[in-house]
Amino acid sequence: MEILTKDFYNRDTLAVARDLLGRELVRALEDGTETRCRITETEAYIGRVDKACHAYNYRRTARTETLFAPPGTAYIYLIYGMYHCLNFVTEEEGEPAAVLIRGAVPVTNGDIIAENRFGRKMEAMTSYQRKNFLNGPGKLCEGLALTRAQNGLDLTDPAGGLYVCQGTPPAPSAIHISERVGIDYAEEAVHFPWRFYL
Repeated sequence: MEILTKDFYNRDTLAVARDLLGRELVRALEDGTETRCRITETEAYIGRVDKACHAYNYRRTARTETLFAPPGTAYIYLIYGMYHCLNFVTEEEGEPAAVLIRGAVPVTNGDIIAENRFGRKMEAMTSYQRKNFLNGPGKLCEGLALTRAQNGLDLTDPAGGLYVCQGTPPAPSAIHISERVGIDYAEEAVHFPWRFYL
């Protein structure tokens, strides 16, 4: 399946956030196996106007430096000292913007993802665990074994072990739009309708 190129990411962040729905996120493991997930929820963050973005007003720190990288770069950070969050850098290099991957569903090798999340195979998961499998950015990173070690990876190069394939984009009528989650501190940006989900 065709891997998304830099041209896909080098566009308006809101368009990319919407277009990522239905795409397949691939995590290639060192033993040659790979897990695939279908992206079901995203949020856009645009530093030049967005107080919820880590690089709002072009603030550069050691943490945010990856947001200024070329489009198609993985930006992974830690929140609450325990959960990792996966983002895809968008727009031109030097323009801090990214899409947070908030949720997904497994497509292949779900047992590997389930072992990472709960220490058991999918068939042994409880109903609560099934409902809360990959429905949050920290859960997704835990399931795919993503940490800060993968921060800065080129998502367009399969050699890095993390990339996105074409997948099957949903019908426009299947896409829902809302305000983003968990950004109460962001003043007017709280109300931006920049969350997209299936």
